[in-house]
Amino acid sequence: MRFVEIKSSEQQGVLVLRRVRLMLMRQRIALSNAIRGHMAEGLVAPVGRSGLQRLMATIADHGDDRLPAMVRASLIVLGSQLQLVNGHVLENDRRVRATARSTELGRRLMEVPGVGPLLASAMVASVPDPAAFRSGRDLAAWIGLVPRQNSSGGKEKLGGITKQGDRYLRQLLVVGALSVIRYAQQHSTRRPWLVSLLARRSPKIVAVGL
Repeated sequence: MRFVEIKSSEQQGVLVLRRVRLMLMRQRIALSNAIRGHMAEGLVAPVGRSGLQRLMATIADHGDDRLPAMVRASLIVLGSQLQLVNGHVLENDRRVRATARSTELGRRLMEVPGVGPLLASAMVASVPDPAAFRSGRDLAAWIGLVPRQNSSGGKEKLGGITKQGDRYLRQLLVVGALSVIRYAQQHSTRRPWLVSLLARRSPKIVAVGL
């Protein structure tokens, strides 16, 4: 029988830090979309952080008569909340980097291409004891990165990934793999096996395999 490994208080604290960051990111996206949506009646800015900053500058400019006073007052409230959330996100990211560098395992994980402080700290906190898994395949199955099997009668039928396990950890792993794939596409001399695999499969499938 395989028993559930007990997480330490430090690991549980990092998991709380991770969940708080995820909630802050959702709040930031919601506030940004709300500001863009309200301004879209007359002012549309380019996609990205610079476009949002352009909208915020327009809202803060009281000499710009394109915005009614009532609209400006309402959007200033959303802008102040967005600035507050951005400050909390930066502080949370500093804590994440500190926790990732505080352990030897976290520092070793960050040496892997595509693994940053966020993924390293999440991996250390989510996996209490790596020795509980016999191989990397068992760990991948626990995360939900293995194909779903519908095999019978000696015929092997593999579908998409099961998407069971830790959704957040799986998302970070795929994002990190996609960054490695983009680098391999720009520098084909590095990781030629990855480039050859991209010639046969789509980038998302290659990212899951990586």
